[in-house]
Amino acid sequence: MPWYLHIALRHLFPQGKRFPFFTLMSVTGVSLGVALLIIVISVFNGFGHEIRTKIADTYGDLRVANGSILYDPDTLTSTLNAYKGVVQATPYANGVVVLLYRNQPLYPMIEGIDLRSDAELEKLAGYLTLGDIDEFDDDSLLLSSGLAAQLGLVPGDEVDLYTPLMALKLKQRGGDEVMLPRLLRIAGVYQTGWQRADENTVVCSLRLMQDLYDLGEGAHGIRIELAEGFDAEAVARELTESLGRPYYARTWMDSQAEFLSVLEFEKRMMFFLLFFIVIVSAFSITSSLLISVIRKTREIGLYRSMGATSRQVSACFCFQGLLIGVTGTILGFALGFLVLAFRAQITQAISSIMGVSNSMKEIYAFSYLPVHIVPLDLVIISTLSILVAVIAGLVPAYRAGKLKPVEALRSE
Repeated sequence: MPWYLHIALRHLFPQGKRFPFFTLMSVTGVSLGVALLIIVISVFNGFGHEIRTKIADTYGDLRVANGSILYDPDTLTSTLNAYKGVVQATPYANGVVVLLYRNQPLYPMIEGIDLRSDAELEKLAGYLTLGDIDEFDDDSLLLSSGLAAQLGLVPGDEVDLYTPLMALKLKQRGGDEVMLPRLLRIAGVYQTGWQRADENTVVCSLRLMQDLYDLGEGAHGIRIELAEGFDAEAVARELTESLGRPYYARTWMDSQAEFLSVLEFEKRMMFFLLFFIVIVSAFSITSSLLISVIRKTREIGLYRSMGATSRQVSACFCFQGLLIGVTGTILGFALGFLVLAFRAQITQAISSIMGVSNSMKEIYAFSYLPVHIVPLDLVIISTLSILVAVIAGLVPAYRAGKLKPVEALRSE
């Protein structure tokens, strides 16, 4: 090991002496900044990952449509099921309806799903907060939690349902007929945790949707679930090219691009703001190393008089900044992962003290703090933290390297 690196280690971690206060403060600053970045970014990633999973569950990994009605959806479904990476393809139909309960109208989106698909029913069953999926049939609806709360509906209640097609038929017949609604029973209430779906969505069977919109045996599109590890965008491009016009495939990311961009923007802004903690710790590194340069001026003069170059003296203090950055980053990773490991106990204690134990479940549809660790984020955090610490050591290193041997030895 070069002598100047050995001296740097001795300055930061002297043997047989109490741990230096300035080193402790510098390492602690970097550690807390790194730990906070890891905790917050991982939780942000966790929320984003959970929301993306819920969107994919409700929308599907991608959808195939032709801009009109698929009059033979079963044939297309069989074709899509044969594609590599496709776990399941099921037809769907969607639109807008008028929901009337006790003379109070709402205008939700409605989606019809194929009741022959056990996987679709299993997903819905996992999101039910009220009711039983076994009660869901062609004469019933599943309401989102937002709609149910607005109208005060519970399973077993009945609502009137109107579609734009009813009004169109009435107009075509001269308006001489009475437009009768479809009376339907509420089979359950669901909450996915995705706000857009939970505020204004109704789920019914595909057969009911075909009846309401006069689709015959048709559908509006095919919802596709992909196997783990397959890129939805790549599969969508392949399907669009393979099927040809007028068919096209869209991923759930395309349909929710604006929403996902907001999530990513929030994550980046939080990273930007929290990174200032690491920058603040860099100032403590600079100040502590500058004080070290002043205190060890005569020692630096001695090294210079013995033949040490200004570059070697500068490297000694620059290496101290690197050591503080590396040590602080390692301890920050340990602290961050420790907090994430015990996050359930920590959030439960905080919730109990503040009396908000069920608030997360009410808002996000899950009662735990989700975490999703992205390796690239960890690489960025560690690299930037160490880089800032090294930069913080450049100013003291430059000052130490510029000291002249005679003046340094003369210093008191």
